Amino acid sequence: MQRLDAFMARANAAYYASRDPYVDFTTAPEISQVFGELLGLWAAVVWDMMGRPDPVILAEAGPGRGTLMADALRAVRAVAPDFAAALRLHLLETSPRLRQAQAGRLPGATWHADVADLPAGPLLLLANEFFDALPIRQFVRRGAGWMERYVLDGRFVEIACPAPGREAPDDSVPDGGVVERCESALAIAAMLGRRLAQAGGAALLLDYGPQASAPGDSLQALASGRPAEPLAQPGNADLTAHVDFQAIAEAARAAGAAVQGPLPQGILLARLGLYQRTDRLARSQPPQRAGSLIGAAQRLAEPDRMGRLFKAMALCHPALPSLPGFAA
Repeated sequence: MQRLDAFMARANAAYYASRDPYVDFTTAPEISQVFGELLGLWAAVVWDMMGRPDPVILAEAGPGRGTLMADALRAVRAVAPDFAAALRLHLLETSPRLRQAQAGRLPGATWHADVADLPAGPLLLLANEFFDALPIRQFVRRGAGWMERYVLDGRFVEIACPAPGREAPDDSVPDGGVVERCESALAIAAMLGRRLAQAGGAALLLDYGPQASAPGDSLQALASGRPAEPLAQPGNADLTAHVDFQAIAEAARAAGAAVQGPLPQGILLARLGLYQRTDRLARSQPPQRAGSLIGAAQRLAEPDRMGRLFKAMALCHPALPSLPGFAA
């Protein structure tokens, strides 16, 4: 028997070590090159706002195939050569299989298994669909008490436990209601908050989930590109859960960082120039390719697609003003 977070951590480690996850799902950088370009130029502008430190750590958490960062660096080298010269590229990745794919696109990168392993100094960190794959615990309200979910032989087993904390005041969760807690996300947020407050910089987080903490069971799985039972195929399915942006923000603030957002991803991308950049690309393409480019931008930003469910939030040094895309 394993606690749910231990089960999820082991299952996802096996999944990413043995499979190409992009057979099962597609992330924003794989949908449109403009996504990575905009995030690279976002980092360049923030670097300028920081006083142009040289060197500066540019890191990505969960870089997948390296697509986002490859697109980001291409744009940076074309538009912000001073930033390109100052940055030192670091990638947070535990999968040997994915590290190999990243190395082909990002020569000169340095890899780490943990945020704590990043070298000292000013930091710019990008994290797209990173927090949703971190392991969660689940607590279920049963009458006047609480039970925690464990996994045994492909099913849940509930064990009595204390109340899970501020995320679950007893009067806000109905009987049978589920509260999720991602302790690793809170630890990373606190670590980033301390670092950014002390050494300067910013972290841009893009992921899916509600803006405010709320009860609910969001654990889900994808296998062979289709929804699957989360407990049925450990190591053969991608397990994710909604990101608790409010909890992450509170942890980062408590550690000394400022927080901007969250706001819908579609709003951020539109403010950063998603549609204008896509239109410029489309003009030089044949009609079918142009239509695909425009459709990809709509998929990323329209409210009824990824634009509202996905959120963007920045953690940064308290002295920084409103970061690109976050000014009201």
